[in-house]
Amino acid sequence: MNTLTIFYDARCGICSRFRRWMLEQPAYVRLDFVPYDAPQALRLCPELPHMRADQEIVVMGDDGSLWQGAAAWVTCLWALREYREWSLRLATPGMLGIARKVVHWISNNRIGLSHLLRLRGDEALRAQITPVRCDNNACAIDR
Repeated sequence: MNTLTIFYDARCGICSRFRRWMLEQPAYVRLDFVPYDAPQALRLCPELPHMRADQEIVVMGDDGSLWQGAAAWVTCLWALREYREWSLRLATPGMLGIARKVVHWISNNRIGLSHLLRLRGDEALRAQITPVRCDNNACAIDR
């Protein structure tokens, strides 16, 4: 496997922060992040609307393999150089049950946790950026 595509909620602060954190980590494979509700997501994974991607993260391998929920989180950790060992531990039968409970709780409470932790989603951050217009070798900030 050379690439993982991670379908995430770009409006969720925790999801967006996780995306930025993963991109900062050295990885064994290429990581592509696509908002689950973007037109590109449906082209890449036609099954996505039936997978509750609005409620739980979905990860797709370049071979078409799909993971969701705890298995998706474990797969994300597997992709990272410093966390692969953790992923192997979490993938064991005894630990996967615990991971499922934790991931389910975080998924169900992610919007509230994002507000509590003051984490903003990628869409909110994009909306806050002030556009700059450049004409005739001069730039102005649109207000």
